[in-house]
Amino acid sequence: MVDGRRRIHGATGARSLPFNDADRLAEVNKTLDRIESGGPFPYKKDGTVFRNKEGRLPQGSYREYTIDTPGASNRDARRVVQDTNSGRTYYTDVHYGSFTQIDPARK
Repeated sequence: MVDGRRRIHGATGARSLPFNDADRLAEVNKTLDRIESGGPFPYKKDGTVFRNKEGRLPQGSYREYTIDTPGASNRDARRVVQDTNSGRTYYTDVHYGSFTQIDPARK
């Protein structure tokens, strides 16, 4: 743990993410890797515009991406939402009910 965040190591470094659940860390990292490489994405709605209708995020231009949920029969509730201009990245596991800002960069 570093600053209360668990590090997951990948081919080009580690991300510092605020999760302790190894399965969730792995799935979030997979999604961030797909975003970083431009796909391919497993769901049709991945990369589509997220309108922030509820206003829970700062004003910006966002895209949304699905985080796989093992055992789920659909896209379920977990998403990464990224501001296309600033790169600010957010995680939700309650289908946009609340967000946690995360750093997608590898250190």
